[in-house]
Amino acid sequence: MHADIHLQLHQLHAAELHRAAATTAPRVPGPALRVQLGWRMVELGLRLATPAHRHPVGLAA
Repeated sequence: MHADIHLQLHQLHAAELHRAAATTAPRVPGPALRVQLGWRMVELGLRLATPAHRHPVGLAA
């Protein structure tokens, strides 16, 4: 086996990947991860700040 065969195989594989990347449609980016995380934290904070029970809990006699 030739020593250069690994380099040739790598170049062939890289060329295939470049062709595949060129044929796929570009992805529409979603909102940034920082924005998503921020809104999740706001949602969690609102859930924690809102009382779980609408009626006050009374003591059992």
